[in-house]
Amino acid sequence: MGNVLGSLRLDLMNQPPLIELTASSEDGGLRLDLFLARRMPGWTRSQIQRLIRSGLVSVGCARARKAGQLVSNGERVTAIAAREPSRAEPEALPLSLAYEDQDLAVVDKPAGMTVHLGAGVRSGTLVNALLHHFGKALSGVGGEARPGIVHRLDKMTSGLILIAKNDFAHRALATQFKQREVQKTYHLLAHGRVEPDTGEICVPVGRDPRHRLRMKAGGLRAREAITQYRVLTRYPGFTWVAAHPRTGRTHQLRVHFAWLGHPVVGDTLYGAPRLAWAGGREVALGRTFLHATALQFRHPSTGQQMRFTSPLPDELRNFLMLLSNDFNQKDYLPKERKII
Repeated sequence: MGNVLGSLRLDLMNQPPLIELTASSEDGGLRLDLFLARRMPGWTRSQIQRLIRSGLVSVGCARARKAGQLVSNGERVTAIAAREPSRAEPEALPLSLAYEDQDLAVVDKPAGMTVHLGAGVRSGTLVNALLHHFGKALSGVGGEARPGIVHRLDKMTSGLILIAKNDFAHRALATQFKQREVQKTYHLLAHGRVEPDTGEICVPVGRDPRHRLRMKAGGLRAREAITQYRVLTRYPGFTWVAAHPRTGRTHQLRVHFAWLGHPVVGDTLYGAPRLAWAGGREVALGRTFLHATALQFRHPSTGQQMRFTSPLPDELRNFLMLLSNDFNQKDYLPKERKII
């Protein structure tokens, strides 16, 4: 019993503090981020704005909608003060390099690795591995917590990610992303039969107002999101797809295919079942079936077009093999079982 109570106390000590504030008459009419900046010494406006975007701030009984909303006299404001670490430390973690020169590197990230430190993530990230491998030879544009990071991949997404090794390269590559010049290809496996064989999904993506970890088609502060796709292979109950995001919204592919009614296999956050029927049995993939398989961009120094590809990881290739076996069997499923 003592050990249980001790563990509980330790867990409570590790939780970020809950800050509860009440706006006075002098605060009435202030922007929410400015109000919090005045009441939370040691926090910058940008840090507070990230808290608000992450859904960690409430005004009254409702989650804050935006940093610029105004507070009123007597209004109660609460914030879960989950501060991001200010800097990352080197860690001797495995790092798979597809390419490297004096300006940039292309890394093949495994599923399960977070790209950079954040609220609740203190170590084990790609940034920790980059610092161990490259030392100070990383761009500083993203700050000490995100050296070298030009764009991101979700934790459970594997594949190619571009790293800048100096500020010049970082700014040049960031401009290419902003101007939609970088071409990205993802391979994903979706539940059900995706129709038609080729298509374009043009649905804005914003924050889910009821679930701070999710994005949503047409959610809060929704921004333009465009995905083009092409069906590669159809399996019983599944469709293997090559997807080309033309914009870079958070969780874009996952949101778009869930919006179509065909969530990505393994993506329980967006409605996929935890278990999928493959090889005559229910299988837990343990990750999302989403892989950044190709990346094309212009080299920041030479202007040369660069293109890199990454094969499917073993666990995804093996899952497709199970589906192929199902496809070749006449009675691949019990007739009473329904596939979505």
